[in-house]
Amino acid sequence: MIPADDLVELVRAYNPKTNEKLIREAYDFGLEMHEGQYRHSGEPYFTHPIEVAAILTEQQLDDATIITALLHDTIEDTKASYSEVAELFGDEIASLVDGVTKLTNLQLSSTETKQAENFRKLFMAMSKDLRVILVKLGDRLHNMRTIRAMRPQKQVVKARETMDIYAPLAGRMGMQWMREELEDLAFKVLNPDGRASIMRRFITLQKETGDVIQRITGDMVNELEKVGIEANVFGRAKKPYSIWRKMQEKDQGFSRLSDIYGFRVVTANENDCYRVLGAIHQRWRAVPGRFKDYISQPKSNGYRSIHTTVSGRDGRRVEVQIRTQQMHDVAETGVAAHWSYRDGVRGENPFAVDPARWIRSLSEQFDTEEDHEDFLEAVKLEMYSDQVFCFTPRGDVVKLPRGGTPIDFAYAIHTRIGNACVGAKIDHMRVPLWTRIKNGQHIEIVTAVGQMPQATWLDIATTGKAKSAIRRALRAQDHERFVKLGFELARAAFEQVGKKMSDKILDMAAKQLRLDDRDSVLARLGSAELNANDVIQAVYPELAPDDSDEVAVDRAVIGLSPDQRFDRAPCCEPLPGERIVGIRHRGKGVIVHAIDCENLIHYEEQPDRWIDLHWQVGRHKPVYGATLDLTIGNDAGVLGRICTLIGENKANISDLEFTDRKPDFYRLLIHVELRNSEHLHSLMLALQAESEVAAIERYRDSDRVHAVPKQ
Repeated sequence: MIPADDLVELVRAYNPKTNEKLIREAYDFGLEMHEGQYRHSGEPYFTHPIEVAAILTEQQLDDATIITALLHDTIEDTKASYSEVAELFGDEIASLVDGVTKLTNLQLSSTETKQAENFRKLFMAMSKDLRVILVKLGDRLHNMRTIRAMRPQKQVVKARETMDIYAPLAGRMGMQWMREELEDLAFKVLNPDGRASIMRRFITLQKETGDVIQRITGDMVNELEKVGIEANVFGRAKKPYSIWRKMQEKDQGFSRLSDIYGFRVVTANENDCYRVLGAIHQRWRAVPGRFKDYISQPKSNGYRSIHTTVSGRDGRRVEVQIRTQQMHDVAETGVAAHWSYRDGVRGENPFAVDPARWIRSLSEQFDTEEDHEDFLEAVKLEMYSDQVFCFTPRGDVVKLPRGGTPIDFAYAIHTRIGNACVGAKIDHMRVPLWTRIKNGQHIEIVTAVGQMPQATWLDIATTGKAKSAIRRALRAQDHERFVKLGFELARAAFEQVGKKMSDKILDMAAKQLRLDDRDSVLARLGSAELNANDVIQAVYPELAPDDSDEVAVDRAVIGLSPDQRFDRAPCCEPLPGERIVGIRHRGKGVIVHAIDCENLIHYEEQPDRWIDLHWQVGRHKPVYGATLDLTIGNDAGVLGRICTLIGENKANISDLEFTDRKPDFYRLLIHVELRNSEHLHSLMLALQAESEVAAIERYRDSDRVHAVPKQ
């Protein structure tokens, strides 16, 4: 355990004006509160908060952050209260400790929806005071350094959460050293064999080539001395996970991977950065497409540096980063540089970004995202993004993630420009909207009145902001379409039971179903989120069907043991009355296929998985889905008549999807719920008799074998 005197010395080394008394009091308070508590390793628990505080001293952070690290578990895990911490150490520190406590309680690696909700809370905590996240990152780093004391299953959960959330968050904040260490520690847990393989190859490479880093560092120092440039040169091998990721991205083996060494040149001023670049490019051949100038175009977190890759000794590629000392300080601590001290003075680094402005720019675009999964996708897109810089026709700089397209550019300018986009020009040449933008290109967006976003744009866009705006526009368009479709479905359903639909009836249904208004009822009906029978029964409960004589769904198949459950295969959608066979699946029970299903060929060599089954004789409920592929005329009222006809045949439409739209014909897939194969046959005969139905057949999708829904 680090003694209080040693911790104070760590702080005093960069901040001689530190409040030594308050740090000692926080140390003693934390030690007292955690007395009798132990970690999984058997060490006293308070060793953990001290180590977190020591990690934060490496970033030269202010007293409030160091004290928060010492106390960050007291409110959660001890008898200490918020009011007690506030009374002893002030409201600022109490608020920070409370913020870390709330973050600790977020389960960021849980289910998607819960995870998205918690991400919102995380961003809210960041927006209030970013130091909360700095303490949490230090907490996670020390936990990962000591993770071997945990149960193996818990190690995997923590490592995955670290790899997915905390490591990219540290990188986004500009704390690249922490991101790399977190990734490598998680990599050691998630893929120990892969990491060990990389380490073995490193050792072999060093034996074959000697100390490459020392030789290249010496070469660079000599070249800089020749041109009279004073600079410090540092070299290192890249982390195992970084090398592993490059191997996966480039699909190359270790022996073919070239840029596994990185070098950093720290100069006295900005002019020397460009002089160093010239000297290095004169001595070694630059690798095309591997040059980035983050000095003239800084990252949003304040990062500035020149990156270049050159062919060094023996043709081996090395990456070189060139920056000043002030740029280096920001590169090491990122957004945290705002709170760092040097020689007892709060940092006056001109490159340090304002944390409030940074977090506002990162989070403001997510505030309008209603869907939880969309929000989560947008956050992760932004956290993992690397950047390219392009220009508007007026010369303004726009930052986009690597792989960004003109769609992303248009939405980065303004949502209205994005929605109205019909084309783009790059460097005055017309290009497709899916073109990937490169550094330094000039982009011009062509717009048109009346243009609306297309669903295909979601596959083209790469930024969270663009995807969010496109989804909002599509939802607005879909709402109108779903209302119209829902109106036809509701009218047909009410006519089937001998009732007339009216606005008053729909208002009553909305009230009973606890929806906002009649349009909400129709929209949900049209999007298959609501069943037409549910709407009818909400107004006329006496019309609920008597199902007492129907075969129970869970007993519909004969040949299964009492403890076996079954699902219908989505590829062939077998119906009662058709010959069927069951295939055992581990963890899924038995999947029931039609005997003529194409996918049964995959199980021909596994006869032990086959089960002979047949449907229960009797009256089945109309709950078995089947899909019809229809081609119908594009005339007014045709779709309404088709829906009415399906309702008259006592089938329910559960979904409807247009697959092709032509001026004269529509092709669509209609998902209907039926009783059995005879019900399907009679429905198809009725639809074939409709003059506007040009073609109809049962649709089966053999590619859907892996998606197994409930029956």
